[in-house]
Amino acid sequence: MKDWTLFEKIWLLTFTLITIYLFFAWDDSLLGLISSVTGMLCVVLVAKGKIANYYFGIIQTGTYAYISYSYDLYGEAMLNGLFYFPIQFIGIYLWKKNQTRDSIRGEDVRVKRITAKGWYLLAAAIAVSSVLYGIFLKMIGGASPYIDSLTIVLSVTAQILMLRRYAEQWLLWIAVNVLSIVLWLITLLSQGGNDYSMLVMWTAFLCNSIYGYYNWMKLYETQEAAA
Repeated sequence: MKDWTLFEKIWLLTFTLITIYLFFAWDDSLLGLISSVTGMLCVVLVAKGKIANYYFGIIQTGTYAYISYSYDLYGEAMLNGLFYFPIQFIGIYLWKKNQTRDSIRGEDVRVKRITAKGWYLLAAAIAVSSVLYGIFLKMIGGASPYIDSLTIVLSVTAQILMLRRYAEQWLLWIAVNVLSIVLWLITLLSQGGNDYSMLVMWTAFLCNSIYGYYNWMKLYETQEAAA
């Protein structure tokens, strides 16, 4: 971990310890603990531009899909089980083809930036898709269908930007993480349950997405300067 900053080490250790504490203090589920810890490892490695994130992502997406399904969050379950899980393998392949190597940082992925025109197209697609998918989730009896829908659509869009290595993916992840915190808070308060590690995980993801945007912008500038 020679290329890990002090902030990254403290961040990962702090949220991991909090999650483990909640597991014992609130009788949390073992599956929730596994999903939360592997999820945090995954997103930290994404923020650092490391391909190893996908290996932890395989575990996290599979466990999180099951947990979401058990709470009737069908959008979250479908997103993770049918989209995130298989896309981890695609991500490994695509990122391996676009690596850089630095004597200090080790292997990083090459970072790109999105254009203004690209943002306009994304905004329109997100708005239309969120409404349509929200209607579908409401029809099948999903909990919080429109929040769930917007979270899913933003997540899919951010994941595609991640596969394409765009730094702006992190702005969408920030929105996703805020919405996910609200979604799980509403769900746990209304349905009960003890998977509070999900709230800790999404709070950790939010902190990481802010850091991820900062770090990827630095990576982009460094790579452009070296080009």
